[in-house]
Amino acid sequence: VQLQASGGGLVQAGGSLRLSCAASGRTSSVYNCAWFRQAPGEEREFVAGISSSGGNTLYTESVKGRFTISRDSAKNTVYLQMNGLKPEDTAVYYCAATRGGNWYFVRNYEYWGQGTQVTVSS
Repeated sequence: VQLQASGGGLVQAGGSLRLSCAASGRTSSVYNCAWFRQAPGEEREFVAGISSSGGNTLYTESVKGRFTISRDSAKNTVYLQMNGLKPEDTAVYYCAATRGGNWYFVRNYEYWGQGTQVTVSS
C-alpha cells in the first residue's frame, strides 16, 4: 500500500483545511487509517483514526468537535476536515494505515504517507 498525503498549507487561526490521503494498492480498503502529526521537537502523535469500513472513528481529545475524519472507499481516499484551526495545530500531518492494533501507537502502522505541512498563524 502506498499513501499520498496532500492539502496542507498556511491558514489563519479559526480557518479550515481539508487533508487528503490517497491510497493505492488492491488491498488498501481493508486497512484502518489514521492521521498523525508531528510538531518540531515533538513526538509524532495520533490525531484521528477511521476503521476500514468507515463505521468507527476515534479522535484525540484536543481536536474533538473541530476535526472530522472520513473515507471514500470508491476513491481509496481518507480525509481530515479541520475546522477552527489553532496555532497549536501547526505540524506536519501524516496519514498511516494498519491492519490492527491500538490506533494510538505509531509502531502499529505498517504504511505511512510522506507528510503535509499545516501552519496556523495567530
